Amino acid sequence: MSNEEHDEVRASLEDTIGKPLGPSGPAVAPDDVNVPMIRHWVDALDDQNPIYLDEEAGAASRHGGIVAPPAMLQAWTMPRPMIEGIAERGGSPVEIDEDSPLKTLDRAGYVGTLATNSELEFDRYLRPGDRLESETLMESISNRKRTGLGLGYFVTWVTTYRVDGEIVGTQLFRIFKFDPSTIGGAPS
Repeated sequence: MSNEEHDEVRASLEDTIGKPLGPSGPAVAPDDVNVPMIRHWVDALDDQNPIYLDEEAGAASRHGGIVAPPAMLQAWTMPRPMIEGIAERGGSPVEIDEDSPLKTLDRAGYVGTLATNSELEFDRYLRPGDRLESETLMESISNRKRTGLGLGYFVTWVTTYRVDGEIVGTQLFRIFKFDPSTIGGAPS
């Protein structure tokens, strides 16, 4: 695409930058941070850090009690998946709002999705009883790029996680939305 060529798809998404990714406001975690879920996580990952499950070790630490592994941050606010129709939603666990930039790209033929990277920042450890809220804002949508997967756009959003209004962490997440019919050359 030349610099002079107008990209209508990209232009139609410009006003979504800096705005919430969904229309419903902050997502509230379905459950408080809790020891049974921490136990499942550390068992699955074989994480032996005693401050996650041992009351005495947690109390003796700088945290003064049990804390959740920082990498669990996103897990607390993930929606419960609707399994029926998940293939039709491109693997999304829930329906995606029709006005979402992701749906706009799907309608324009950019139906392929590849997660490219995620960056997490942790401001404080979570403790049992914390109830998280998360809000996701669209950070950027690249100009159309040609890659080995075809033509597409890098879409980046940032999720801010809070407990009682206090920011406890952020996550930057980037995907590549591409048109599979353009692999190796021009659109077919």
